[in-house]
Amino acid sequence: MAKPARCFTKRHAKGFSGPPYTRHEYIHGIPQPKVVKWVMGNPHVDADVEVRLVALERAQVRHNALEAARVMVHKNLSSDIGESNYVFIIKRYPHHVLREHKFMAFAGADRLQEGMRHAFGKPAGLAARIYPGMDILVVRTKKQYVDKVKEALKIAASKMPMPCRIEVVELKK
Repeated sequence: MAKPARCFTKRHAKGFSGPPYTRHEYIHGIPQPKVVKWVMGNPHVDADVEVRLVALERAQVRHNALEAARVMVHKNLSSDIGESNYVFIIKRYPHHVLREHKFMAFAGADRLQEGMRHAFGKPAGLAARIYPGMDILVVRTKKQYVDKVKEALKIAASKMPMPCRIEVVELKK
């Protein structure tokens, strides 16, 4: 019986097509992550509730998407409930280096290129590897602001490359 066609030769235990490419000391020319801040708001807030953005599927989230989500959540929360009423944390760091094998796209480029020979690729960006059930963004706040926080995290979910759900967890006092 013939094997079914696959895009990759091996399936890894974690589900991605290869191990993470993260050894920064050996990789030259890695771009800096675009995420500017990892914790925003008031870290000393007396929070009753934790609202989380949780991944439903496995995915690689680029640093651009994390930064876009961060900007939108922080902008909405600071204008709607005020910066002293929440603490917003990005839980995942983009360690995985993404590579790109560039091709030339002009007339006569076929004579200059080598095709897929030596096609390892150069660092093009960073990504965080996300697995189902991982929380990506967390906001701790008071109960009265839960609806506004859910609204902000719904906007952040639209910036993510996989489906997400929003969980509300009561913090025990």
